[in-house]
Amino acid sequence: MISAHTFVMTVYLLSHTPEPDELVAAAARLCYSDVTVSSLLEREAAKLSEGLLAELWRSGHHSPFEHASFTFGVDGLSRVASHQLVRHRLASYSQQSQRYVKMDGGGVVLPPTIADNPEARTLFERQAEAARETYGALVGMGVPAEDARFILPHGWETRLVLTMNARVLHHFFVLRLCRRAQWEIRELARLMLVECRKAAPVIFRMAGPSCVREGECREARSCGRPYKSMEDLIESDKNKNMD
Repeated sequence: MISAHTFVMTVYLLSHTPEPDELVAAAARLCYSDVTVSSLLEREAAKLSEGLLAELWRSGHHSPFEHASFTFGVDGLSRVASHQLVRHRLASYSQQSQRYVKMDGGGVVLPPTIADNPEARTLFERQAEAARETYGALVGMGVPAEDARFILPHGWETRLVLTMNARVLHHFFVLRLCRRAQWEIRELARLMLVECRKAAPVIFRMAGPSCVREGECREARSCGRPYKSMEDLIESDKNKNMD
C-alpha cells in the first residue's frame, strides 16, 4: 500500500557564506569608504554595524545582500510545491529525478483538508495507490521509468537542494510567508527562515511578508489576518500555518 501521509517536511541548512552578516556590511561599507577590503572585514568582525544593514534595506541598496548565499536540503516536499518553488528563477536547484530514480518506494503528501475528512482521505489514498500500482505495472512491462512516471500524482514526494542569496531569500519570504500563499510552500519558507535567522540573525531580523516588515499589508487582496509580529510568524506551528 502506498504511503500517503499528512504534511511532513524537513529543511536542512547545508551550507552558507561564512559570517554572512559581517560580509554584507563590509561589502556595503566598501562602496562609501576609501579603505582596503581586509580592513573593512576586520572592522565588521570586531563590531558588526547592525544599523548599517538596517539602513541598507530601508534605502533600497540591496545589492550587497547578494554576496551571502545559503544552500538548503529539503525532504518531503510534494511536486505541487516544487513547481511553485522553481518559479523563483534567481536560484539554483538540484531535484531528485523521476527519470533515473525508481518511484516504487515513494509516497504522496496528504493535504490537511483531505486528511481531516475520512471519506475524502479514503478516495485520495485509493487513487494514489492505483497510480502507484499502474506505475509499477508499466515498469514491469518494460516501459522506461521516464515514461511510466507520467501516471504519478502531483503530490508525489520529492527531494531537492536549493541555493539562494540573501536578497533573493528576502523576496521569497515576502511572497511565500504571506498567509495567501499555498500552505505547503508557506511552511517551506517558514522552516527556511528559521534556519536563516540562526546563520544570519541581523540580515533576516525582519524578513517576511509586508505585514511583518512594514506593519501593513501590500497585497491587492488582504487575508485580513496579519501576523502580529515576527515571533508570531516564526512560532506558528504547521497546523496554524496551513489555515
